[in-house]
Amino acid sequence: MIRRINLTINGDKVGIDVQPSMRLLDVLREILNLTGTKEGCSIGECGACTVVINGNAVNSCLIVIGQCEGSEITTIEGLEKNGELNKLQKSFMEKGAVQCGFCTPGMIMSAYALLLKNPNPTEVEIQEAIAGNLCRCTGYKQIIEAIKSP
Repeated sequence: MIRRINLTINGDKVGIDVQPSMRLLDVLREILNLTGTKEGCSIGECGACTVVINGNAVNSCLIVIGQCEGSEITTIEGLEKNGELNKLQKSFMEKGAVQCGFCTPGMIMSAYALLLKNPNPTEVEIQEAIAGNLCRCTGYKQIIEAIKSP
């Protein structure tokens, strides 16, 4: 049964008519055309699909849209303002924390959620915040440096 779900995506209030059992990941990519959120493992293990819901980093492949009624959701697209990348995105580029780029949106969103709560995290806090995000290219050193920088 189709139901109207009202939420805020990247600062914009939206109402979408969807099956409440659809995964948030699919709604973002297929209905809202926000394709920066990637699908990796589909079981919440890789972090490629990480978005921020009400200030918390979550795997969008594990959330059904029906759970999101009234939520505030930020995707990687929501960090950029007026064509300008935010400080964290710029830091990832400057520190070489993007290589193949597949994990980058999810990694940035996990870091963004951490920085919302703690603007000056320790290296251990950064490691814990990104523990659910897998990267096969960088070895994490550049990623940690990028998160410490902005």
